[in-house]
This record gives sequence, C-alpha cells and structure tokens, in this order.
Amino acid sequence: MPIAATGDLVAEAAAQQRAVAAFNVITLEHAEAIAEGAEAAGAPVILQISENAVAYHRGRARPLARAAAEVADQAAVPVSLHLDHVQSVELLHQAADCGFSSAMFDAARLPYAENLAATRAAVVWAHERGLWLEAELGEVGGKNGQAPLDAHAPGARTAPEEARAFVEATGVDALAVAVGTSHAMTSRDARIDHGLLTRLRTAVAVPLVLHGSSGASDEELARAVAGGIAKVNIGTALNIAMTGAIRDRLARDDQGVDPRRYLAEGRDAMAQTVARLMAVLPPQLVL
Repeated sequence: MPIAATGDLVAEAAAQQRAVAAFNVITLEHAEAIAEGAEAAGAPVILQISENAVAYHRGRARPLARAAAEVADQAAVPVSLHLDHVQSVELLHQAADCGFSSAMFDAARLPYAENLAATRAAVVWAHERGLWLEAELGEVGGKNGQAPLDAHAPGARTAPEEARAFVEATGVDALAVAVGTSHAMTSRDARIDHGLLTRLRTAVAVPLVLHGSSGASDEELARAVAGGIAKVNIGTALNIAMTGAIRDRLARDDQGVDPRRYLAEGRDAMAQTVARLMAVLPPQLVL
C-alpha cells in the first residue's frame, strides 16, 4: 500500500473521535514489528523516527528513513513516516528529502516567546513544502535521561489559554500537550489530568497528541483518547518488549552468536505489543 500522509491519518482519527498510534523506530526490526502489529490490528499506524534515533545512527537520517519507508510501502494497512522530537533546524530541513510527510518540532525547552517564534518559523518552512507540523507546549519531561517533571513544576502542564494563543500564532497542525505522562517510563502508573485534557480540547482547534504514552495504563490511554487525544506516541513499551525477549533468548542460549536468532524474538515481542496496545484504543477503521 502506498505510504500514507501523517496529516491525513491524524485528521481522519480526529474526525472519528479516535486516535492513531505512533510508534518509535530505532532499528529496522522496530519498523517491521510496528507494521506487522498494525496489520494484525487492522488499523493505520505512524512510524516515528526521533532526533535521538538519528543521532544513534551516526547523525544520518536517510538510511533508517528509507528502510522504514520501504516497510510502510509494503504494509497491508496505511502507514506514514514522521520525524519526531526535532530540536535541530538542520535536521528538520532534511525531512522532505528523507521521505517524511510530517515532523514534530520541539522547542518546548525554550521560554514561551522563543518557543512561539521558533515554532512559527518551522511551520512556515514546513507548510511551504507540504509537510504537516506538530509542536509541543508545556513539557512532557523524561527525554535524554532527564527525570520526569514534578506535577506542580512550572511548565509541567499545558495551560489551555496559552495553548489557544500558541496554536493561533504559530499555525501548527497538531499540539503535543503535557497532561501527566512522561517519556521513558518503564512503569505504567502515570496519572493523566483528564480535567485539563478536557479544557485543552475545548480551547484548541487542532488535534492533540499524547507523548510518553508507554507510562499510562490501558484504561488511562482509552480515557485520554475518548477525551480528545488524536495521536498517541509510544516508544519505551516496544523497547521493554524487545529487550525482555532478547534477554530471555540469550539466557536460554548463552553460546549463540547469530543475532538473527535473538533479534527475531525481539521483533516478534514488539509486534505483539503493538497489536495489543492498538486494541486498547477505540475502534479504528482502515482508510
């Protein structure tokens, strides 16, 4: 199936009051597992490559992006390619040439006025090239080994009126909001502020995105989607599944040296995790 456009998948999900799942890709095995899991779920999916993943691949975005694009092109369900959590303007400007239909430009670390100006410039650049752009207001926390923000820390939550003004001033296509989740959580005990999410959904006209979703329980995720989240980002859950399966395999076969043996089990575990998590979200229709 031809590669889908992220903007189309998110818009369709928002119109149907559901969410499209977006999973982080670090290796080819991740991309293959995500596509396989989405096919099992019978639903569209987004393959996300983050700036951190690009850094892991020696700063080269194109090889992994091309591999993921081939996986997307051969999938039996709609799959799009998204460049995630980009802080580098230089990397953002590689997005179109690498085959991404969308990007998330992350200037949330900056003071509000600087975040707004940088994001507005990114939106103008992206829209001139037909790219859909997501941004973040508030700070989800937990990136690059940092501890999650305290629930009451300044900037740890997205303020509805500020979000409304930010979206109107920047022209972003979607907004990642800080409502209680955090990146890189290995437990699933994050508590989403559903009251805040309701206020944000009322205040903001564009689709809302939940980052750090691996840390939320099935019930919290389903409730967040029902409350207005249209894109659910998941990364750590796949890495937990992959690493656990590889550890189990190596424990059973401590003399094995063929990486295909343990990577295959890691890939299978990730595919099962993708299918299970997608089943948690409200029913999705293949476009």
